[in-house]
Amino acid sequence: MNLDKKDRQLLLLLQEDSKRTTKSLAADLELSVTAVFERIKKLEKLKIIEKYVALVDRKLIQKDFLVLCHVKLSQHKKEYITQFEREITQFPEVQECFHVSGDYDYILKITVRDIQEYRDFMVTKLTNLQHIASTQSSFMIKEVKSTTAVNME
Repeated sequence: MNLDKKDRQLLLLLQEDSKRTTKSLAADLELSVTAVFERIKKLEKLKIIEKYVALVDRKLIQKDFLVLCHVKLSQHKKEYITQFEREITQFPEVQECFHVSGDYDYILKITVRDIQEYRDFMVTKLTNLQHIASTQSSFMIKEVKSTTAVNME
């Protein structure tokens, strides 16, 4: 997809704050309000802009215990992979799930209140899934960088 410089600038601005008015965006981009509106609609139609969301402060809602959990399946059969992926998406504690290469098959980003809630998640949910051979958990000590913005360069 070829995006011009203004489209890229617009996407950067929207990733910083998607609630900005078209008037404010137009001023920064040196375009008319109509031109900005049309560009946004085009980017939405092309599915470059998928959706708009509110980012929540995990600390303020007491869900700031972040865990990266590596999961290894017992075998790499298609049915095991399909079943695991279908089941893992049902857990609200799992924010992200990546099928990866290397020693483990999946990396899960899990947010819970504390270590006890994580233990409960492991005991009552994750370890009850079939075909899991092993897991390894890493707990966040400090968040050094966190962004949802995609680099436009």
